[in-house]
Amino acid sequence: MVFFTALLVALVSNQLIPGFSIALGFVLGGIVSPPDAVSTGAITKFVKIPRSTTAILEGESLLNDASSLIIFRFALVAVGTGQFIWQEAGLQFLWMLLGGVAVGIFVGYIFILIHRHLSTDTPSDIALTLIEPFFMYWIAEQIHCSGVLAVVSGGLFMSSRRLTYLSGSSRIASTNVWESFVFLLNGIVFLIIGLDLPEIVLGIRSKGISLNTAVLYGVVITGVLILARIISAYAAMLATIIFRPQVAHQNQFSRRRWYIPILLGWTGMRGVVSLAAALAIPLTLPSGEAFPYRNMILFITFIVILLTLLIQGLTLPYLIGKFKLAQGQEDEEAKDEEARKIMKAALKNHVYEFLKVRVASTAEGHFGAERILKHWEEQANLQDSNWLDDTSRGLLKEIFQVQREFLAELNKDSYYSEELIRQQMYQVDLEEERMTVV
Repeated sequence: MVFFTALLVALVSNQLIPGFSIALGFVLGGIVSPPDAVSTGAITKFVKIPRSTTAILEGESLLNDASSLIIFRFALVAVGTGQFIWQEAGLQFLWMLLGGVAVGIFVGYIFILIHRHLSTDTPSDIALTLIEPFFMYWIAEQIHCSGVLAVVSGGLFMSSRRLTYLSGSSRIASTNVWESFVFLLNGIVFLIIGLDLPEIVLGIRSKGISLNTAVLYGVVITGVLILARIISAYAAMLATIIFRPQVAHQNQFSRRRWYIPILLGWTGMRGVVSLAAALAIPLTLPSGEAFPYRNMILFITFIVILLTLLIQGLTLPYLIGKFKLAQGQEDEEAKDEEARKIMKAALKNHVYEFLKVRVASTAEGHFGAERILKHWEEQANLQDSNWLDDTSRGLLKEIFQVQREFLAELNKDSYYSEELIRQQMYQVDLEEERMTVV
């Protein structure tokens, strides 16, 4: 989809914008081709769509961003040198692909060893998670591989093993840190483009191009992006029917299923990746000349992001309701709920069987061990998992609030330190959070 979209944007912009070369078209195509999974996820969080569609939307950015930035990188070389040798580009692309993946996995493995064998605490674990992607990117770029692919592959490798080298407290704290960090990064990038926009508009007008004409270019490119994404989605569905008939049969391609590519095409909002790539365009070429049409590319990128976020983002819930794509979601949720109950029961029984053997062999007669065993025996024998209804949850919330008020009063007593009060308050918060997912 990314390569097809970049090609289509390159051809259309070459014909649409006077003096706009194919190489510049690929620069623009590489910038605007990847959709922003963060924007899509923020919108789909409030609507019900099939789980398979959600998985595609959340997962596509892993490779789409890397593919688009590789296109962007080759296009910049073509603009700067004025030539493009396909054989050399093919070999370089292969090296960027394989080398980037290998570097990411290797560096990720080294950092896993660091987490495991060094006596790290929660703050140091979080600090390492912040510097790990930069190391992956920097090392890959030093040997002319794809830094983005290195981060993607290294991140996937480490994520699949995070339970073995990160403590529970580190995982809880790092999730909160990264959510805040990503929010700040998104805000900073949009702030930068907002500050640069007046200068970009002046640069466009200095080239004799009116603002209305530049906006028109942005609207046309936005239409091309939406059309390319819908075509790619239908091509993917046809490929599934032809090459994976068992999947097609499993999903029962009903009439409603044929609307899903339209939904996928309409979820292609652009965001921070496109902005960051556009801002990475150099001011000058290696020869010292100004980079051609740089302000135009930045402005079109801004228009594309604005239109896709406003038009597609605001109308997406309506389309989902119009095509009735949420039908069947209730069955999936009921299936998940049943699977959750079975999993929890199996987990309790597994722990109870482990404790019976463990206590009998090494801690028989120990008061604390026997009490733990009795607790898990009660948990394993508890058949009714629906005891925590609305009334029970309401009572528990009142209990948590009473604890917080009591701790706030204790904080006025100089006998109890502020740190001690905060630690206990945090435990109450964790317990309340646990109850919300039971």
